[in-house]
Amino acid sequence: MEVYLPLFLSVVAVLGVAPFLVIRLFSGEWVMAGVDALIIAGFSFLGMSVLRPRRVRFASVSLAILCVVGMLTTIYVQEERMVFWAYPALLAVFYLVKPWEALAIAAVALLALAPELGTDMDPLRLTTVYVTLITTSAFACAFALLTRGQRDQLLKLARKDPLTGAGNRRALDEKLKEVCAVQTRANVPASLLLIDIDNFKEINDEFGHPAGDQILVRLTEIIQLRIRVTDSLYRIGGEEFVVVIEGQKKEQARRLAEQLRTLVEANELAPGGAVTISLGVAELAAGESPEQWLRRADIALYESKRHGRNQTSLATTGKVLHLDPAR
Repeated sequence: MEVYLPLFLSVVAVLGVAPFLVIRLFSGEWVMAGVDALIIAGFSFLGMSVLRPRRVRFASVSLAILCVVGMLTTIYVQEERMVFWAYPALLAVFYLVKPWEALAIAAVALLALAPELGTDMDPLRLTTVYVTLITTSAFACAFALLTRGQRDQLLKLARKDPLTGAGNRRALDEKLKEVCAVQTRANVPASLLLIDIDNFKEINDEFGHPAGDQILVRLTEIIQLRIRVTDSLYRIGGEEFVVVIEGQKKEQARRLAEQLRTLVEANELAPGGAVTISLGVAELAAGESPEQWLRRADIALYESKRHGRNQTSLATTGKVLHLDPAR
């Protein structure tokens, strides 16, 4: 939506202004034809720049300013009979930038209109125009605040596991791409832990799914309390979790894995006693893709399961090192 809305408004603006450019060229209104041409060129350039990575914010702010500048220029050149362009221009501003930024731009626009409208309109009509413009801006601001809050909530829900509050698979995929990019660009180390609850199906069968859900919630709480603020936790399966550890090599990640394994076992999460976890640890290798990184951790986790569960295995380049809990 952040990309397509500025692009859509740019297309609408170009298509809306283009007929006036043609009419003014045929009627010999060269000044306004030049203004229309500049407006079309500006919207076309900024609309295309939205498609470039990391340029959406710049393009949106620039489009908002262009809307207001184009509207003010049109009114000053063609006088107060063009004041109706102020309404769509101000509405567009509230769609393009943050509500408080839009309010500031709208306030500047209304102040800039005063010298032109004040000399051409009688007091009653001037009051009517300003009251309706302010009302339109107020409604647009209220709608923008409401939709922005709903959008932020939806984005948050789209990246969160509804049961545990940990990140979901979509959030993990985005995080892994981000960490891999940072490692490629700045050679910053990173590791991940792949965690699986041992015999979780049997726990569900014996104690019921509500008890299983409670174990997942408690496990999430234990992990969140132990990991750093800069680390992040994700639930990617029924009983499978991933911890992404930024700035840490495999040895530090291994120590964290063992601490988590011991803490979970000591907390006796199941109604009948202890719950154990198996872990796979993998440090991000140079040039490794997110899929390859996660795959190595998965292989390490499989080794922990194969050696009897309640284990930690460390993935190294080309092999997996199994760690005996007794060590």
